[in-house]
Amino acid sequence: MKRIFIIAAVALLSPYFTARGQETAIRREVTLYNPYKPSLPDVVKKSFLPDMTDTAKITPVISYSINTNPYTPPYTVSPLRPATMVPDPLNKLYNSYIRAGFGNYLSPLGEVSITNQRSRKGMAGFYAGHYSSGGKVRLDNGDKGLAGYMDNNASLYGKKFLNESLLYGSADFSQNVRYAYGYDTSFTDYNPSGKDIRLNYISAGATAGIASYVRDSSDISYKAEAGYNFFSSGSSRYENNLHVSGEASGMIKGFYAGAGLEYRYFKPASDISPSGIWILSLSPYLKKKTEDWDVRLGASFLLDRELNETAKLKLYPDFRFSFNILPSYLRFYAELTGKLLTNRPEEIIRVNPFIDPDTILYMIKSTSTPIALAAGFTGETGLDGFYRVYASYTVSDNMVLFSNFVSFDSLLVYSGRGNYFIPVYDDAEILSLNGETGGKINNHLKFNLNASWFRYTLSNNASAWGLPDWKAGLKLEYNLRNKIIADLRINATGSRQALQTYRNLEDLLTTTRVISLPANLTLGLGAEYRYTKILSFWVKFNNISFSKYYEWAWYPSQRFNFMAGFTYSL
Repeated sequence: MKRIFIIAAVALLSPYFTARGQETAIRREVTLYNPYKPSLPDVVKKSFLPDMTDTAKITPVISYSINTNPYTPPYTVSPLRPATMVPDPLNKLYNSYIRAGFGNYLSPLGEVSITNQRSRKGMAGFYAGHYSSGGKVRLDNGDKGLAGYMDNNASLYGKKFLNESLLYGSADFSQNVRYAYGYDTSFTDYNPSGKDIRLNYISAGATAGIASYVRDSSDISYKAEAGYNFFSSGSSRYENNLHVSGEASGMIKGFYAGAGLEYRYFKPASDISPSGIWILSLSPYLKKKTEDWDVRLGASFLLDRELNETAKLKLYPDFRFSFNILPSYLRFYAELTGKLLTNRPEEIIRVNPFIDPDTILYMIKSTSTPIALAAGFTGETGLDGFYRVYASYTVSDNMVLFSNFVSFDSLLVYSGRGNYFIPVYDDAEILSLNGETGGKINNHLKFNLNASWFRYTLSNNASAWGLPDWKAGLKLEYNLRNKIIADLRINATGSRQALQTYRNLEDLLTTTRVISLPANLTLGLGAEYRYTKILSFWVKFNNISFSKYYEWAWYPSQRFNFMAGFTYSL
């Protein structure tokens, strides 16, 4: 390094010495003793990243303009095709079906139904059924009574579809056979044959009518019907029944108004009564309905003539009102109505078939209910089900009750031992509390539950003979893919009081006796296996609890019974 500086100094001074040498020659020598050693000093390096921030700003200046030109697209008009409703696929109908079964107590069952296929012109069909039992049941004294029965039914019916109305008609026949097997078992010398206690009821008749199609509420709706029926309980014990009725309704200034007119005539055999029974009724009504409420105002005017009596005018109200508290879930309703029950033989034997089949059966008085008040709540449960809770109060005149009848003469020769019944009339006030609910538990299981409680206030009798204070029922139904269907039935009935009347036929001395009937609980099971759509097999078990239930005093019902059979469609 020193060597470099020396050379540089020499270079700078050489011109000066040259100039001077020209003047005076001076010679000098320089001797270097140390060799040149170059070196670099230590340097601290700096590391930095470039700054990416752009400090330059560019503001674009855009200038544009729009020149509009109208555009008319070409188009063509095409007719629209009318909308069509595609119907749901219809299930296949079969022309007929056969149902047959057999059970213990020698109980055969048979049914056959024949109808035409779907038609726009009309329909026609025939039905016939038979169900009977020849079994015996054990009475309170250990004897066995013939508790058999037989029900035969047949009906030929048809409908004709017209442009604006429907013509319909039917011819019907039924036979109901019962045996008065129950009797006061204190009579040890009584052992009747089946022929002596056989009750044979026959009913035959025909009905025809015309009814309008109701397409809109503004259309006039009408219906007219006429029919005749013959009822018999023996060779000289019969009654003819004729009825004619008509109804018309339509919209009038926002209200739906209508009226019904009906005439019914009952004529027993001449040796029962020389006169007949007739009822002429007129029932006008007016109603209005919205999404939240509906109301009906009506009445029934009846001109009623009983056997051997003069005609009487009766008025029955027909007021109904309901409104939504919570739509679909809670609805309140109240109604005040009334009605007249004619209590003709064909109606009475459905209640008690063991009533005395002689003239008494044809001379039962009508029951008038001038007041029937009911109020309660109904709606959906929200679980694909429904419920209904209500209370009712009813006033009835000549309410029909039944008493076992024992008849004898002064020598205690008995002509009746309690196996037949006679009517007992009383004016009654009936208070009842009722509840019912049903729905689905899951996709396979459904249920229905109902219960009722009654309180009777009678004018002349100590109890409503033969009627329970409460009753309840439960039904469970299981459906596995419409292939296997099973059900469980539980029915319970409260205790009852029955009346037995003793009458001396010579001096008409009458005494009575009260009989207690216990509460009862029965269980039933049923199952059906649908092998195909046209063939299924079924079985039913009734009273699997082996409960001893009395339908009427001295009338124990059949204990455990079952029936199995099949149904086949053609």
